[in-house]
Amino acid sequence: MSMCHTPVSSERPHIFQQTQLNPFLFCSVHTSHTHSLPLARKENEGNGVTFSRWDEIAAEPYENSPSLPFENSPPSLPFENSPSSLPLAAERTRRKDPFDGFNKYTNGWNITDYHYWTSVSYTAVPVFSIAAIWFLGFGLCLLLLIVGHFCRKSEPYGYSTTCYSLSLILLILFTFTTLIGCAVLYIGQGSFHHSTTTTLQYVVYQADSAVDKLRNVSDYLAQAKLVGIDRVFLPANVQTDIDTAEADINTSAGTIAEKTKENSDNIHDLLDSVRMALIIIAAVMLVLTFLGFLFSIFGMQVLVYILVVAGWFLVTGTLILCGLFVILHNVTADTCVAMNEWNQYPTANTALDDILPCVDNATAQETLLRSKEVTSELVNLVNQVITNVSNINFAPNFTPLYYNQSGPLMPLLCDPFRPDMTDRQCDSGEVNLSNATQVYGNFVCQVSPSEICTTQGRLTPTFYNQISAGINVGNALYNYAPSLVELQDCTFVRETFTDIYNDHCPGLRRYSRWIYAGLLMVSFAVMFSLIFWVVYGRERRHRLYTKESKDLVTPTRAPARAPTRAPTRAPPRAPALAPAPAPTLVPTEHALALNPY
Repeated sequence: MSMCHTPVSSERPHIFQQTQLNPFLFCSVHTSHTHSLPLARKENEGNGVTFSRWDEIAAEPYENSPSLPFENSPPSLPFENSPSSLPLAAERTRRKDPFDGFNKYTNGWNITDYHYWTSVSYTAVPVFSIAAIWFLGFGLCLLLLIVGHFCRKSEPYGYSTTCYSLSLILLILFTFTTLIGCAVLYIGQGSFHHSTTTTLQYVVYQADSAVDKLRNVSDYLAQAKLVGIDRVFLPANVQTDIDTAEADINTSAGTIAEKTKENSDNIHDLLDSVRMALIIIAAVMLVLTFLGFLFSIFGMQVLVYILVVAGWFLVTGTLILCGLFVILHNVTADTCVAMNEWNQYPTANTALDDILPCVDNATAQETLLRSKEVTSELVNLVNQVITNVSNINFAPNFTPLYYNQSGPLMPLLCDPFRPDMTDRQCDSGEVNLSNATQVYGNFVCQVSPSEICTTQGRLTPTFYNQISAGINVGNALYNYAPSLVELQDCTFVRETFTDIYNDHCPGLRRYSRWIYAGLLMVSFAVMFSLIFWVVYGRERRHRLYTKESKDLVTPTRAPARAPTRAPTRAPPRAPALAPAPAPTLVPTEHALALNPY
């Protein structure tokens, strides 16, 4: 059965425009930005950047804007009235920058600015200084001990019971302190790894949800191209625009998914490496302390000195790692404060765009507009069939359109958008997209093998299935409009940052503090353990020397008592037990004269 196709005349302006999309990435900190940032700043100096409604706001200098008391901040300002290029966490990140003449850093949280990293790294200078002093100072002490051992003649020395006992007590104390520090470090790294992994999974989930929304819209747009009611399809120009939208959406979604997976894998690898390094540090320090304690107690001085040299390097490395975690702790706290301030004062351009960009919404806006137009076109297609075919009682001889339509007229489908794509309320008598398939199901008739209604009705089952397919696609696109609006007006980003600040930031800051506190405790405990290994070994040698000296002096008094004990000794019994030797006969001169043979 064929059907005449009457083009739908629409005065609606065509909103599909061929534009190059800039994919927005939801879970990536692009390292390439750091290389292109200075050049981009230089090229953009004096050039206006179009941000539609925010151009006038961005043109106002930040110095003339009112002060923003973040501690006692008022309720969130409207997005249109917020200042542009606002330095986030400006007060917290106001630190000395050694690469800028030790002036205060004032550009706020910005992970693409190397001055931010140099200023936040300056907070770990005390820990790095302790590491350097320890490495050089203890190394010099070891050198002096070695030189003194080989160049100075040993002299008799005394022994102090107090020094021996005190060194033993302190050695035991610092050994237990090392055990406690290793426990804090192990628990802290496990909790920190879990917290960071959970936060990363949440951000990846949010990014994936945005990708799914874009891909679902793309799929529904592809289905809209296939919607046809008795070979009447969407206009050719709309189908062409759908092809362009699909390509752009799929490219953007693919880029988001690829970058999200790449950055997620990189961060997971980094977290796993950090966790493994912390576990190894805790285990090695624990074994080192235990063996050093045992070797010191049993006087294995050669092994003790070997462990002292190994511990010298390990303590230095642990202090350096502690300084790095101090930096990580401060960066984490800065990021959380920046997210909170951004939620209160969302701006058109901030450093947080590198994490979840909000301003570059070309893809979201174009997808939203195209989904609205396709929804409206599908509604018009359904209404065209209802008005020109289903609600007209054609004569039986009008074969192409006659299938014995009868009964009450079908209501028209409500178009949720005006010609300018703004929302409109449905008129009385119109059917909403949400329940249109149920309503139109009441107008389906039973048909003969030749597709002619044999009962009262306005739709054949074939027409009903085709109309339902168009309604379902249009309803799906219409329901995705709020989600696309969230991508466009930064609601999605605000919700993500709010959840991270409230649910994940406290744990990240707490457990990162546990890690560097545990590293600091282990470092100092092992540091003093090394010293008291040597001190206790020295006192132990003094004690043994003193004891042996007393033992050597004691036997000189024994000869005075020797005569009194001599008579009491039993005579030796060996000669009595030995057999008597056979007598030797020596012939005399008289015997030889008698018997010369």
